Amino acid sequence: MKVGLIRCMQTEDMCPATTCLKVMKDKKLAFEGVEDDVEIIAVSTCGGCPGKKAVTRAAEMVKRGADTIAFASCIFRGTPIGFPCPHAQVMKDAIIKKIGDTIRIIDYTH
Repeated sequence: MKVGLIRCMQTEDMCPATTCLKVMKDKKLAFEGVEDDVEIIAVSTCGGCPGKKAVTRAAEMVKRGADTIAFASCIFRGTPIGFPCPHAQVMKDAIIKKIGDTIRIIDYTH
């Protein structure tokens, strides 16, 4: 599995993505049951509200070898700021529309 991770720009100052990276490496939580090695292709933010840059960034990650786009838990679950992104589903739908449905999408990491 080759993963491109998309994070919330609003949380990047308080979260260096260590838990996201650790669960990928250890194949825990959202990555439990993954048989293949997990290789991190890229880590980027959504670009800030409303997350429009996530679409082109995800497409670039796929172009560079990602077969999976994972949203960091800050996007859909609201970790660590206490509320999820109000644009999460629209962002996900736009990414799927751009890159197609052959790429795996994971809604959270932990």
